[in-house]
Amino acid sequence: MKVTITKSDFDKILVHARKEAPLEACGLIAGSDHDGIREIQKVYLLTNVDHTSEHFSLDPKEQLSAVLDMRKSGLKPLGNWHSHPASPSRSSQEDIRLAFDHTASYLILSLMDDAHPVLHSFHVENGVSEQEELVIVE
Repeated sequence: MKVTITKSDFDKILVHARKEAPLEACGLIAGSDHDGIREIQKVYLLTNVDHTSEHFSLDPKEQLSAVLDMRKSGLKPLGNWHSHPASPSRSSQEDIRLAFDHTASYLILSLMDDAHPVLHSFHVENGVSEQEELVIVE
C-alpha cells in the first residue's frame, strides 16, 4: 500500500506533536483509498486522554466528531497517527497489540531527533507490523 500526505498535513501533525511532547500526541487520518493508493486528505488532531508518553487513547467525543465530519465531507476513515516523543518511528509491542483494524494505516511520528522528525506508515495484521510506502507531497 502506498500512502500520500501533503507537506501541510505533515507539518500540522508535527506542530501538534511538538506541542504535546513529552506526551504522545494522536489523531485520525481520512481521505480516499483507490488503486492501492491511500491519499490522506484530512488530518484530525485529537486529545490523548491517557496523558502519557508510553501510549495513547483517543478522546471518544472528539473521535465521534471527527468521524461525523468525515462522513459529512465524503471522506473515508484511513487510520490514525500518533507520536513517539523519545523513540523511533516503528510500531511498539503496545501499538501492535492495540491495532485492531487490519484495513487501517497507522502513522507514527518520531521526535527522538527533534531536528529530524521521522514519519512512517504501518499496516498491522495478525500481530505483524509492516512499513508502508509513505510519500509527502507538496
